[in-house]
Amino acid sequence: MADAMLDHAQDDRVAVLRLDDGKANALSHAAIDALDAALDRAEKEAGAVCLLGRTGRLCAGFDLAVMRSGPEPMRRLVSAGAELCLRMAVHPLPIVIGCTGHALAAGALLLLSADARIGARGDFKIGLNEVAIGMSLPIFAYELARERLSKRHLLRAAAQAELYAPDAAVDAGFLDSVCEPEEVAPAALAEARRLAALPQPAFARTKAALRGEMVASLRATLAEDMARLTGPRT
Repeated sequence: MADAMLDHAQDDRVAVLRLDDGKANALSHAAIDALDAALDRAEKEAGAVCLLGRTGRLCAGFDLAVMRSGPEPMRRLVSAGAELCLRMAVHPLPIVIGCTGHALAAGALLLLSADARIGARGDFKIGLNEVAIGMSLPIFAYELARERLSKRHLLRAAAQAELYAPDAAVDAGFLDSVCEPEEVAPAALAEARRLAALPQPAFARTKAALRGEMVASLRATLAEDMARLTGPRT
């Protein structure tokens, strides 16, 4: 099945999702809705999820047209993106991301939410650039960063908006490994197949136990977090 921006295919027990809007792969309401629907379907049909971007980029961040259209539209979009990331963090299936290039802001948050992340080696930037464009990092974002990033990199990545090349992103904690661009999709699919073989519900229960308390806390404070959120500089 193909959405306008999300192709959904089944490879044995793996739901293979390819996000491609033909442009920057911005995280829009339409993209979030498509990913949510794909996760619903995967729970019924698959044993793992493999999410891939388009050549050269996984996701360039939240849709800038919405982010610059006023506080309320901006907050609704970021809130929807937060809900997607939190859902991924405790999704009962393993989620593997093949990071095919740049992953900025919301793109980096997708990486922090997934179970395994394989990146493309090359001249790509990965990281949380919100502070650099005049936004405070939302609570849900820096808590995901606190959980997954190396303590040595947390301040640099979150408060100083440092962007990382793929190999450095492994050391920071945004990625688990890197390979040549043409190898990303096969490597991510292989990892998804490996994780799909893990027994259920043992995997889902353990993942929920590891991340559930954090996710519940963030969901409980999300409305307050979003009420304080201000948009990027224009």
